[in-house]
Amino acid sequence: MTTTNVSTDAGFTKQQQSYLQGFVMGADVARAVRGLPVLSGSAHGNGNGNGRGATIQIGPSPATEPSPAGPESIHFEAQNRFLAAGKKLCPEEQAKRVKNPLDMWDEIRANAVQEKYPKGTDVLLYKFHGLFYVAPAQNAFMCRLRIPGGAFKSQQLRSVADLAQAYGGGYTDVTTRANLQIREIAAKDAIHVLTGLQECGIVSRGSGADNIRNVTASPTSGFDRQELIETLPLAKEMHHYILNHREMYGLPRKFNIAFDGGGTISALEDTNDIGFTAVEVTNEKATGDLPAGIYFQLCLGGITGHKDFARPTGVLLKPEQCVPVAAAIVRVFIAHGDRTDRHKARLKYVLDDWGFEKFLTETEKEYAKSLPRSPLDLCSQRPPVDRQAHVDFHLQKQSGVHYVGVVLPVGRLSFDQMHALADIADRFGRGELRLTVWQNLLIPHIAENDVDDVKHALEAIGLDWQATSVRAGLVACTGNTGCKFSAANTKGQAMILARYLEARITLDQPVNIHLTGCPHSCAQHYIGDIGLLATKVEVGEDMVEGYHIHVGGGYGDDREIGREIFPSVGFDDVPPLVERILQVYLERRASPEESFASFTRRQDIAQLKEMVEQLEPIV
Repeated sequence: MTTTNVSTDAGFTKQQQSYLQGFVMGADVARAVRGLPVLSGSAHGNGNGNGRGATIQIGPSPATEPSPAGPESIHFEAQNRFLAAGKKLCPEEQAKRVKNPLDMWDEIRANAVQEKYPKGTDVLLYKFHGLFYVAPAQNAFMCRLRIPGGAFKSQQLRSVADLAQAYGGGYTDVTTRANLQIREIAAKDAIHVLTGLQECGIVSRGSGADNIRNVTASPTSGFDRQELIETLPLAKEMHHYILNHREMYGLPRKFNIAFDGGGTISALEDTNDIGFTAVEVTNEKATGDLPAGIYFQLCLGGITGHKDFARPTGVLLKPEQCVPVAAAIVRVFIAHGDRTDRHKARLKYVLDDWGFEKFLTETEKEYAKSLPRSPLDLCSQRPPVDRQAHVDFHLQKQSGVHYVGVVLPVGRLSFDQMHALADIADRFGRGELRLTVWQNLLIPHIAENDVDDVKHALEAIGLDWQATSVRAGLVACTGNTGCKFSAANTKGQAMILARYLEARITLDQPVNIHLTGCPHSCAQHYIGDIGLLATKVEVGEDMVEGYHIHVGGGYGDDREIGREIFPSVGFDDVPPLVERILQVYLERRASPEESFASFTRRQDIAQLKEMVEQLEPIV
């Protein structure tokens, strides 16, 4: 191999050294993105930009380069296999190969001092630290946190509120992964947000890009009257495992893990890449190989944006087996997930290609133990969910106390509301709060005598503890005010739709309405009773914001991918059209107990569309 060193004693001025360093690094990135051998040994360096010791290397192709030492070598070995097979890595994989995203702290800090936002593939790499540069929607960062199981303390909420006020837009958004996001962060303040979060015990590392996202659990874990087992400890254990294993970062694509303990509120585990569902083996069905007790059913491959739920594997695990098995599954995905096509780089596509048996066999090799299989009919399935248990007051399993589900309009919280909620949790509870995948918040451990005071306290800050059936099931992604991928202002239009429907129609059964801004489906439109996928719609000579309307989605025991009924509807026409869909349901359902999803699934989609179109206009 031939090398040329550019260093401080090579006879170059500092300006020349800086120029050569930039030239070499720029050439490396350009060549890497085209699938050509990189020239600089510093391409795998720490990205600190100090200009020392850059090395120009003319040598073997990346396919034959040795992998770096350390656990993250599994990623380079996977990339090398694709290259050795004559395939081209996608630009995102090339970017991760050229620069380790976890070693960018000095670069992030230097850019903050210079008030610079990332460019090119560095936009992706910043997401490894939870920083999303969301231009052109906003010329600012969004910072996504990691709150395992959605559980946090009142003082942490105050700290996040203070950071949002000092360095962001003064508000946070609750996500569909029981998490929080701070928005409108200037380039110079990014480092202050990251350090401020760490100082209050919250991390953002790995909350975006090709990493395992916030680990979710049953939001009522520990105080749910019907749960089979607490899942918050497992979510936290998985969270800390990820944080302390470098190879758990830089996957082929993002990855989701959820634990459902059988409580009244679903964790939506069947929409995750790995879903753990609590089941019970009773004494009557126990065998010598399967003693009576609580187990977790392992499900794999959920990605509802690609119209697929996680499917049962037949593997039953003891609680203490869940995290190590999940880690083995992730490692198999790291080694074999597609590194060339981002659209096919999720776990679902490995399963589709291999089949479940081959994937489980590879997982057993990684786990170094066999995975126990049992017929699913030996298990009693989880108790039924209560679709409105995430709002209003509900008794806990602890005697004499309640939790309250607080309604957050499309998941947004102001600075004042965050501080007030923290005060309510301290004064009337134990200083604990839980976020849910339904974009709202729970406060547990409220004494019976304090229920009325909590109601008044919530109403005084503009929040509610009760909801119409429309607002209780309303979910919306960020929308185009904060996301460059979104085709519509989903949050704003969700509130317009809710107000319109609440003024005109009364529902006696829960109906979930999900608005998502793009096919990434962050708001999971395919599992909503009514799912709205944003699109641009041609109206005359203009292109306006609109939606494709789907009906009949569901989750859990009622899982179903919604079917499109009305494509490309301009938003001005969406509220009256949704009203008519709901009116047809109320008038033609088999009984007052029939759910919206059940009614729509009984109909051929063309016939249902005809029913809606033939309904007399509602005044």
